[in-house]
Amino acid sequence: MSIDPTVKIHPTAIVEDGATIGAGTTIGPYSIIGPEVVIGADNELMSHVIVTGVTTLGDRNRIWPFASVGSQPQDLKFAGERTELVIGSDNMIRESTSFNPGTEGGGGLTKIGNHNLFMLGTHVGHDCMVGDRIVLANSSGLAGHCIIDDGVIIGGLSATHQFIRMGRGSMVGGCSMARKDVIPFGTVIGEDTRLMGLNIVGLKRRGIDKADLRTLLAAYRAIFESEEGTLLARAKATKDAYPDNAYVQEITDFMLAESNRSFATP
Repeated sequence: MSIDPTVKIHPTAIVEDGATIGAGTTIGPYSIIGPEVVIGADNELMSHVIVTGVTTLGDRNRIWPFASVGSQPQDLKFAGERTELVIGSDNMIRESTSFNPGTEGGGGLTKIGNHNLFMLGTHVGHDCMVGDRIVLANSSGLAGHCIIDDGVIIGGLSATHQFIRMGRGSMVGGCSMARKDVIPFGTVIGEDTRLMGLNIVGLKRRGIDKADLRTLLAAYRAIFESEEGTLLARAKATKDAYPDNAYVQEITDFMLAESNRSFATP
C-alpha cells in the first residue's frame, strides 16, 4: 500500500492493502478502494464510491456518490482475465455512473480521457476508447468497443450500439439510438440514427472561419445530397476535391477508414 500522508480517508471507508493514492486526495464515507487501484493527486471521492479492479485514475477527478468504477465487464464471455480501466484527469463522474474495464477479446483496456462530464446514471462499457471534453448526458450509455472522439456530446436517455465510432465534435440528440457511425461534426437524432446535418454551433465555437465553413458545407452536400455513385465513392471524390481543407479531410478520412458499422445518413 502507498498512501500519501496528505490523503484524507473517512473512518467508514475501506482502502484495501496494495492500493496507491496520491497527494491531496479525499476518500469519502463508505467508499471502497480495491487492492490494485492507483489513484492520482487531488481527487475527490464523495461517498459510497467503489473503485475496484485494475483501475488507474489520474488527477483532480471528482466522483459523486454511488459511482461504480472498474467492476467486472458486463460481457458473458468474460472469464476473469486481468484487464484494465484507465481514466485521465479533470473528469466529473456523477451519481450512479458505471465504468467497466476491458475484455480479452477487445484488447483488454477501457480508456477514458480528460475533462469529460459523465452525468447521472451514465455507463461506459468494456473496451471503449473515450477521448477528451466529452459529455454523456443523464442516463445515456456506451455499449462495448465504442470509439468516441474528442468533444462529442450525447444527449440524455440515448443508447450507443457496440462497435460504434463517433467523430470529433459530433452530437447525438436526446432519446436516440446510435446504431451507425457518426461523422466528425455531424448531428444525429432518432431511433434510426438520422443525420440531421453539421454541428454548426459547435464548429463556430471551435473557431472555424467563414471560408472553411462554406467549403465544409459544400463538401457535405457533395457527399450526402448527391445521387451520383456510392456514398464512399463520393467521399473519396470530395476528399480529392478539397485537399487543403482540414475539416473536409477529417470527415472523409473517417468515412474511408475501416469500420464495423455503416454511416448515419440524412
